[in-house]
Amino acid sequence: MADATLIAGIEALESRLAEARASVARRFIGQERVVDLALTALLCGGHALLIGLPGLGKTRLVDTLGTVMGLATNRIQFTPDLMPADILGSEVLETAADGTRAFRFIEGPVFCQLLMADEINRASPRTQSALLQAMQESEVTVAGVHRALGLPFHVLATQNPIEQEGTYPLPEAQLDRFLVQIDVPYPTRATERDILIATTGATEDRASPVFTAGELLEAQRLLRRMPVGEMVVEMILDLVRACRPGDESAPDMIRQNVSWGPGPRAAQALMLAVRAEALLGGRLAPSPDDVRRLAGPVLSHRMALSFAARARGESLPALIDSMAAAATEARAAA
Repeated sequence: MADATLIAGIEALESRLAEARASVARRFIGQERVVDLALTALLCGGHALLIGLPGLGKTRLVDTLGTVMGLATNRIQFTPDLMPADILGSEVLETAADGTRAFRFIEGPVFCQLLMADEINRASPRTQSALLQAMQESEVTVAGVHRALGLPFHVLATQNPIEQEGTYPLPEAQLDRFLVQIDVPYPTRATERDILIATTGATEDRASPVFTAGELLEAQRLLRRMPVGEMVVEMILDLVRACRPGDESAPDMIRQNVSWGPGPRAAQALMLAVRAEALLGGRLAPSPDDVRRLAGPVLSHRMALSFAARARGESLPALIDSMAAAATEARAAA
């Protein structure tokens, strides 16, 4: 009976997710893979880093997701002069009518359910670090008081890959807190034609709510109950451990090209993300192919090429894809 209830819940959620994707597609045209990865982050209760050139619709996607998923959304435009208090909030001293004084906390924009951190790498490391506790623990500490954030709480951050002057690279500790990195490419010619027609007329389609915040939390709990086969679990472990240059299972191409690899949080992220991939694909359990498809988005920001590898022109995405293919073949032969 429990299994039947779980299956029914998964099938109902798959139907709702199909409706959500259709609603997003009315405003964010094409780029289905980008939408699926963003939904994956939300379903897993995680955060996503969107990397793409200006004008590709990253802000539009986040705004649309907030509407479709029924989340209270705030946006922060990161700039070099942004301070931690501009994100978290601050205490102000107020004088009452009777002359007494007391501090009152004014919440910053981080107190929401979906936070868009626009061009996050333009802020200083001090300001970037203000999000670390929020992203990991869904709370912040201001003036010694722990203050809970909205539930659910997600950060969708954007980053421009070409304008690096005056930017600050995200520290590894913060990168590791993003469940996935989503690369937003240029649209195809057919997609760009659809965008032109849909967005330059007298009217424009609007997204409609499909989920509520409570329903998203329930979907996140349901996702964690999805079964994962032993082969998929072992493949995740094989892949993550083989990508660490100091691990005994790492092949020569990792030892020679990678300076640091993914930690245990990467395996946790991959374990959750493959479940979301199966849900979005209309399946009841993840497969080894799901691990291979999500290896790049989950691992690419948790690894770094060595200086020598960069000088040789090595590609980190190609390296991860090779490792994922090798892990798939090894598990198939086992």
